Amino acid sequence: MNNTTQATTAGQLVITEKRSKIFAEEGRRLAFALLGVALFALFYFMPALPPAIDPAGEAFELSREAQLSIGLFLLAGIWWVFEVIPIGVTSITIGVIQAAFMIRPATVAFANFMDPSVLFILGSLMLGLAFTKAGVTTRLAFKMLTIVGEDSRKILLGVFIVTAGLTHLMAHTAVAATMFPLMLVIMSMYGKVDEPSNFGRAMFIGMAYSAGAGSMITLLGAARAPVALGFFQEFTGNNVSFIEMSKMMILFGWGTVFLVWFLLCYVFFKPEQLKIEGLRKKVDEVKSQMGPMSAKEIFVIVLTLTVVAILAMQNFVPALQSMNKAVPMLVAAILLFMTKLFTVEDLEKGIPWNIVLLFGGAMSIGYALWETGAAQWMAVNWLGMFENAHWLVFVLAIAFLIIVMTNFIMNVAAIAITLPVALVVAEYMGVNPYLILYASLSMAALPFMLLVGAAPNAIAYQSKQFTTGQFFLVGIPFTLIVLAMVALFALVVWPLLGVPALIK
Repeated sequence: MNNTTQATTAGQLVITEKRSKIFAEEGRRLAFALLGVALFALFYFMPALPPAIDPAGEAFELSREAQLSIGLFLLAGIWWVFEVIPIGVTSITIGVIQAAFMIRPATVAFANFMDPSVLFILGSLMLGLAFTKAGVTTRLAFKMLTIVGEDSRKILLGVFIVTAGLTHLMAHTAVAATMFPLMLVIMSMYGKVDEPSNFGRAMFIGMAYSAGAGSMITLLGAARAPVALGFFQEFTGNNVSFIEMSKMMILFGWGTVFLVWFLLCYVFFKPEQLKIEGLRKKVDEVKSQMGPMSAKEIFVIVLTLTVVAILAMQNFVPALQSMNKAVPMLVAAILLFMTKLFTVEDLEKGIPWNIVLLFGGAMSIGYALWETGAAQWMAVNWLGMFENAHWLVFVLAIAFLIIVMTNFIMNVAAIAITLPVALVVAEYMGVNPYLILYASLSMAALPFMLLVGAAPNAIAYQSKQFTTGQFFLVGIPFTLIVLAMVALFALVVWPLLGVPALIK
């Protein structure tokens, strides 16, 4: 066989192999698409399910609309995880199915796509892009790299610590949007910007996880904590202060950050290069060329700090409490356009609209579950199964329900649905309500499996360093680990801090 024939045969084998992979991928995609449709059809054709009864005897009926919402919830979850179609298009499908099957009117289902929470995320993305355009992220990246040096694992630890630390002062969505371009600069130093790598997967997934872990420690990291404390006061009559909550959550939050770093670096995604040779020299060279901070950089920093200050003061200044958190973020975005730091081209090309649509769909399915009563029905049925169980089993059941729900819907909604029911059952069982509160807050911050669970997850996905399937698979063991941490804290740590499991 001559060389030409061998080359032709080899080429044909490569083409055949590529075709086989394409057919296999299309077959897998079609199978999961049909699975999602089949689950929705199951809830469409099955007879009405019985009502859920809580320990106080209150019945929660499952309406026709609520039953279809559960089917849509399962369809969306499967399509999101396995990327049957682009994740933003799945979100559009959520609105279409609600309108087509009369789960909710189209005007309501699609209105959620412009919910203030979605606009807050859009504003955060614009602010993060402004950091990049002005050069602030490059300066911050080089400053951090100067401190941590050339060790790739220390670089990852530095990224996670900075991310978690910033969430003590500002919303974790804004932190993720700010960190993302900084991390792209680091990836360029690593030398694998355009192709997935273990280092890239560890850094971006770890950033998302660290943002959630850090945000559980103060009232400033996310809206879920103020909402939870409000429900807690309403149902128990007890007020939990900023300092008291932080004291109970700080060990769990930072323990999770360091655990994430260790497992990602040493177990799941060991970096290909343990050391980035010549990094320090390159950093010094670029820093010397950057010169002093420009007026644009100063403006963006001041604007961002102003937004953070306003959001932080909302917890203490009554006049600001009625203002939606999206307002200062969007005002900042408008100022960026007015000063021409942001252009129409940036809006069209720089904003990941697939991610914005993703959160629009998440809001829509979340509200559908809430408004139809499907979420309450699921929560009461689930927790009712454990009303006669050991107290630790009951606490873990609450933790499991919240961490699963917060992967699909807003963590605020997961808290609003689950915590009131959990507190009622806890009183019946004699379980300390403070234990329920802290277990709920910790789990609502850690949606490790789905992108829709938190904005940092979706922002990290923009890096193209991992697929939704990879994120889901890595999230399963991490979810089990943090559930085990809840058990450890419930048994040992929180009692030592003055929160016993049972009340006399």
